[in-house]
Amino acid sequence: MAQVFHRSTNTISKASIFGFVFLLGGAAWGLQTLNRSDYITQANVPLTQPVPFSHKHHVGGMGIDCRYCHTTVEESAFAGIPPTKTCMNCHAQIWADSPTLEPVRESFRTDRSLAWVRVHDLPDFVFFNHSIHVAKGIGCSTCHGRIDQMPLTWPTSSLQMEWCLDCHRQPEKYVRPREAVFDMAWTPPADQLAQGEKLVRDYKIRRVTYCSGCHR
Repeated sequence: MAQVFHRSTNTISKASIFGFVFLLGGAAWGLQTLNRSDYITQANVPLTQPVPFSHKHHVGGMGIDCRYCHTTVEESAFAGIPPTKTCMNCHAQIWADSPTLEPVRESFRTDRSLAWVRVHDLPDFVFFNHSIHVAKGIGCSTCHGRIDQMPLTWPTSSLQMEWCLDCHRQPEKYVRPREAVFDMAWTPPADQLAQGEKLVRDYKIRRVTYCSGCHR
């Protein structure tokens, strides 16, 4: 019986099969890269707020401590959003007639909270406690970046699970003395790993990587 297909068909078939496997691998890599990109995570993307609040001005310029506005960060899971009265403590006299601050004044007059857009918004199935991290020596800038240099606020990290686990698996790389937690300008010393390992022991930091530690 005469050969139906040319011998080259075998080579083409094998190349097609291997090519399809590489195509699937490339597609998986591309999707994984896209999932980690700022386009998906919105990292480094400033969010539009009802009032263009500048941390650079208030924290970096005026030297206002994080805890003045985020009053519960040391004692609660939630860092706290400041009530309008906190803003009006100053702005009843400073820039009191600024059109930009009219939403703040209206909020104060009507006793209706400003609808701030949450910058670091974790999924509902993720539990995060600010007070625990503060108590264990994890600085604000470790998660929030140099927020004292942000004229508008944006997230600096992906907030994906692998990002959290990197710190949970190796806390010695990120822990700092408790007195430096709110110091935005703090930089790791040359012997960070050695000092970090000591702080991990002193602060009794556990490497929480089991599921129920964060998913409750």
